[in-house]
This record gives sequence, C-alpha cells and structure tokens, in this order.
Amino acid sequence: MESDLRYPIGKFRRPEAALTDEQRREAIHDIEQAPVRLADAVRYLKPEQLDTPYRPDGWTVRQLVHHVPDSHMNAYVRMKLALTEDLPTIKPYDEARWAELPDSRTPIEPSLAILENLHKRWVLLLKSLTPAEFSRKYGHPDWAKPMSLDDTLALYAWHGKHHVAHITALRERNAWK
Repeated sequence: MESDLRYPIGKFRRPEAALTDEQRREAIHDIEQAPVRLADAVRYLKPEQLDTPYRPDGWTVRQLVHHVPDSHMNAYVRMKLALTEDLPTIKPYDEARWAELPDSRTPIEPSLAILENLHKRWVLLLKSLTPAEFSRKYGHPDWAKPMSLDDTLALYAWHGKHHVAHITALRERNAWK
C-alpha cells in the first residue's frame, strides 16, 4: 500500500526515444498548469493539515509545496546549462535535507508565487526550443546515462502531477474538502 501512497500516478518512466512534437506540447502544458494545480490542491487547507505527512514517514504537505519550486528551479537551471554548455555535469542537491531547512516550515504562499513565476519563464523558454535543442544533454554524477532536455521535460511534467496527487490523495483519504 505504501508504494501506492508514494507513487499515486506511478513511477516516472524515462522516454525511450526523443519526444514527438505532440508529446512535447503535452508536457509543456503540464508544466504550465502545475502552479495552478498545486495551488488548487492546497486551497483552504488549515495549518494543521499543511503540517500533515502525505504518507507515513513522508514529507508534510507544507514540505511538498516548498519542494516543488526548489526542484523545478534546479531543473530550469539544468536545462539552461545544457543549452549553453556542451554536456555540462550538474551539481546534485540533497532534496531530503533541503526539505528539513527552516524555510520549509514557513507559509506556503511565497513558494506558490515562486512556482507560478518560475513556470512562466520556463514555459516561454520551452516553447522556443527546437527539436535539436531538446536533444541537448547534461550529466549527473550519480547517473550512468546523461539526461536530454526531452527526458527532463517528461520528468518535470510528471513531477508536478506526482506531488499534486500526493496532496489530493491525502485530502480524499482524510475527507478534507
């Protein structure tokens, strides 16, 4: 059951080939909608609800809300590095430790605003890219295979929906209206 709570929409599956134009449009649309979907998922939640873990031993809703812009800022920077450097090696970050920092216990509104505005810029960038640019790659010190921007696009389209589903599933389980 816990794996269902951890992956309410299933685990991310890296594309086996370059995305089609239609797949890119859909993924960009998902990224464009992520801030609204996240804001809707947490609308009207009380502070004690925001401080409820979405699963046993999981992050709280508040931590999830702060995590999404942290993660997406890193993705945006990684994409820009791949667009401006030849196969850069990115610096990973410890997302679990970031989620424990004091700013992850603060009001969620600044993180929702960061996400909204970050995604406005990100979507403008994504819509301007050519298929050749989506094939550009970056390396990660912990991964055997470099990530293309198509891979990254698919990952972050999934990532936003993944964390929104954590929150909406928790709301449903607890009958929070």
